[in-house]
Amino acid sequence: MKIGSIELANPTIFAPLAGISNLPMRLLAKTQGCALVYSEMVSANGLVQGSTKTAQLLTSVPQERPLSIQLFGSDPRTLAEAARMVEAAGADILDINFGCAVKKILKGGSGVALMRDLPKAASLLEAVRDAVRIPLTIKIRSGWDASGQEALDLAYIAQESGIDAIAVHPRTARQAFSGLADWSLIGRIKARASIPIIGNGDVKTPRDAARMMATTGCDGVMVGRAAIGNPFIFSQIRDHLAGREPRPATPRERFSAMAEYITASVQSLGESRACLILRSRLGWFVKGLPEAGRFRQSLRDIDSASRARTLLNIYEARISEARPAVIEVSDA
Repeated sequence: MKIGSIELANPTIFAPLAGISNLPMRLLAKTQGCALVYSEMVSANGLVQGSTKTAQLLTSVPQERPLSIQLFGSDPRTLAEAARMVEAAGADILDINFGCAVKKILKGGSGVALMRDLPKAASLLEAVRDAVRIPLTIKIRSGWDASGQEALDLAYIAQESGIDAIAVHPRTARQAFSGLADWSLIGRIKARASIPIIGNGDVKTPRDAARMMATTGCDGVMVGRAAIGNPFIFSQIRDHLAGREPRPATPRERFSAMAEYITASVQSLGESRACLILRSRLGWFVKGLPEAGRFRQSLRDIDSASRARTLLNIYEARISEARPAVIEVSDA
């Protein structure tokens, strides 16, 4: 699949997840062969106003390329200016968020709120398209009702505006992450589009990814929540699509990933901030392992990277004699 001038090695994509898809988590996805990673949502207003905290979200390293930076905002001029800043920072792809349904984002007229005002969405896309040369994509929802008509209309507007690809999460604004994603809408948009369409929603296993591609005709599969603490899903999807049996992650591989995550978090965030985050996030990686609850409790005491590594080593040694546990890749 090609997104503008960017050719992807395979159809796996790590979704933008606010507060989660930071640089350390993106690097783990890349180590498992994920073809394209997205940043967390970045405020166009924050960038233009010179927020240091917002600008830090653009931090990247060569190992995670290609990288898509996702902006959100509602003012065409501000988004265009922020887009130029993202391009100057070295992003490979720029994405505009049309799908976030968080109340704070909606109150500002951003995210899926823009799907209620398609003329404004069109002017926004035209302003950003004129502002940058790098590939430009959008991520959308079904809209505000189950018909999906807003998504179909916006997809047409986007294609006519020179957008290079569209990621479709076929849930309505009111659904948020509840209920089931309507994959048929991905297929309807793909049938009308001449640009790549990326499917997103309810991809929990490698077989889900294959079914989504087979039933909708989408060009790529975006994985979000299922990749939290489980970057191995990307290599498993690649194996399944290539006709190989997906190989479950071993406990040793999980501990290795956690060690890499500790190192990358400290390098990216600084030790104090990283430790606060690691207290909760290391627990994501041990689902299904023996004594996982006990390990999660021990993480409350993390106050240094060395302490985090010590706890990790103690836990691995404690379960080394236990029956090996794996991350399930079945449809169960």
